[in-house]
Amino acid sequence: MTRPPRPEEFFESFDWSPAHRAPIQMRYADLDTMGHLNNAVYVQYFETARAQLFEALALSAQTDRSVIARLEIDYRREVRWGQSVLVETLVEGLGRSSWTAIARLSADGVPCAYARTVQVRVAEDALQPTELGEELRARLQRYLGQRAP
Repeated sequence: MTRPPRPEEFFESFDWSPAHRAPIQMRYADLDTMGHLNNAVYVQYFETARAQLFEALALSAQTDRSVIARLEIDYRREVRWGQSVLVETLVEGLGRSSWTAIARLSADGVPCAYARTVQVRVAEDALQPTELGEELRARLQRYLGQRAP
């Protein structure tokens, strides 16, 4: 039986050169009693990077009204106070009404966590899935990730 790839093997198989990059300002309050980044704060950092990606794509509520349907995080190494934190984000795939993003959080250039989110575009008048639309699809393709050869 073949084992599935480890999270870092899967995520590192992508070419990260076209990724959106979001430097993150760590706050002392982000640390836990053990002196490293609290696990819940990683979610905030990934969310901040996603918001910066939306700004870079000039996404308004009219262009994309999405909700997070799924969030997965793989923690690989600790992040400690004083390290330089960067979150890189790629679009992994585009569906009819959803899109999937993958992200890599690095501290001092070393990958420490990986995330995958599934966003579902919903109608303005209800939380019902609606098609992505050509404009949104075209903007998201700018950061579409490819597996490295």
